[in-house]
Amino acid sequence: MSHTIHEKKKLLARVRRIKGQAEALEKALDKEAECVAVLQQIAAIRGAVNGLMTKVLEGHIREHLGPDAASPESRKEDVEQVVSALRSYLK
Repeated sequence: MSHTIHEKKKLLARVRRIKGQAEALEKALDKEAECVAVLQQIAAIRGAVNGLMTKVLEGHIREHLGPDAASPESRKEDVEQVVSALRSYLK
């Protein structure tokens, strides 16, 4: 997946932010924070994960499914992989 290599620093920065948000959520739960604060933290994490998924998915589609990216057979296989990943993600 060369598109993830090109965006490695940015993607890792996103993952580290998500990790920090998850740690903050853990602390909030441990300290028995107000429900609203916990819900806001969960929403922030979800938004960050959605942004990461969007970025990686967009790169994958552009790299592997672009106009001259692959043969029809390879393209069909790649489309099935993307559909499978999306189905798993959206469950």
